[in-house]
Amino acid sequence: MKMNSDNAIEKEIQEKGLTAPRVSPDHIDSVIVAEEYFTASGVLTVCVLTLKNGFTVTGESACASPEIFNAELGQSISKNKARDKIWALESYLLKQRLHDA
Repeated sequence: MKMNSDNAIEKEIQEKGLTAPRVSPDHIDSVIVAEEYFTASGVLTVCVLTLKNGFTVTGESACASPEIFNAELGQSISKNKARDKIWALESYLLKQRLHDA
């Protein structure tokens, strides 16, 4: 779902010739070395992404009713939320590198 949106935005950036340093979807994927999923109460999915340096980020997805719980959808939503946290962390690191240069 969202990863397709990230890739669409990256494609648009490239088509517009915007070449300044930036964090890309490929970079986000490259720093993830492991992913785990946990479910609880039949309505909650938690994604834990481990990054190259050992740091972990989490994302959560919950539905209001166990009758509509879908593991695949919960995993997709929770992973996208965890990836959003990586975007913020990697963007900060890039900005710091640019500042220090």
